[in-house]
Amino acid sequence: MRTFLVSRTDAIGDVVLTLPVCGQLKRQVPGCRVVLLGRTYTQAVAESCPWVDEFLNFDDLIQLPEAEQVATVRQVGAAAVIHVFPNKLVARLAQKAGIPVRVGTRNRWIHWLTCNRLVALSRRESPLHEAQLNLHLLQPLGLPSQLTLAEIAPLVRLEPRVAVPAALLKLLQQRQSGQLNVILHPRSRGSAREWGLDHFGTLARLLHQAGHRVFVTGTAAEGEELGPWLREHQAVLTAELTGQLSLPQLLACIAAADGLVANSTGPLHLAAALGRHALGLYPPMRPTHPGRWAPLGLHAEYLVFDRPDCSDCRRQPASCTCIKAIEPVAVFHRIEQWQPLPIASL
Repeated sequence: MRTFLVSRTDAIGDVVLTLPVCGQLKRQVPGCRVVLLGRTYTQAVAESCPWVDEFLNFDDLIQLPEAEQVATVRQVGAAAVIHVFPNKLVARLAQKAGIPVRVGTRNRWIHWLTCNRLVALSRRESPLHEAQLNLHLLQPLGLPSQLTLAEIAPLVRLEPRVAVPAALLKLLQQRQSGQLNVILHPRSRGSAREWGLDHFGTLARLLHQAGHRVFVTGTAAEGEELGPWLREHQAVLTAELTGQLSLPQLLACIAAADGLVANSTGPLHLAAALGRHALGLYPPMRPTHPGRWAPLGLHAEYLVFDRPDCSDCRRQPASCTCIKAIEPVAVFHRIEQWQPLPIASL
């Protein structure tokens, strides 16, 4: 059995868009074993992906003495490591562990010292989607690496591993004919331009008036920050779930809802990978535009303000006018086109 180590030690959305690398390895090398190296907060994503056989926790790894770090990486038994996200420590450990094939990009000096397969890959100016760029790192392995987004979408796949909390599942199952269970995830923890709480509030009211059911998710810290907004809109919310769900439970919750609306952030990509409606809200500015970061999935879509580039907003990112130019009523009308999906639960 041939083992591949795929390293992606950054955020949830980035890991989701790396899953096609794992899927392509599984598809092209039957019987292979794929180990994903990532951060603790992405472990549930790896464990929910059918293409990933094992997760190697980077946060646990760095707590070990150097000799044990090398031994741990060596024990993976990888025939090749693919450095999807450059990490100096991981690059050095892979070399010291003697992994035969070590793939990295040419524009990182550490890869010139530690990798023996270099790929010419410039992400910032590329017109390609992040998932397409990630797949380019399979070139040195002789595997098909230039796929269309339609070909990649089926490889962005997650399956929840835990059940939805019983009380929440019961609430979701109270959906009536013609109603939608819609999750709003207003915050992005600084990872994306934000549509704004005023717009999310208007959207919540529009959905409620149309008879749909609105759920709000976020971290505990985001829940505290959203406190006044949540109280203001309490009457139109079916449930406020900020800080109440672990990541495995959030995955299960999203899989049981009809869809999710968010900025370009991790939960948006989770919804797309779970096969739910996923509506992303984006600015047109490179490199944060949907051409690079759009969600990929059977029911994934996005809205972006029709302007060539919001470069004027670069000077004041927090007050980006382009993303706020997306009208709540336009988002509402897009959601109204959704078809209810079966309520998935374990």
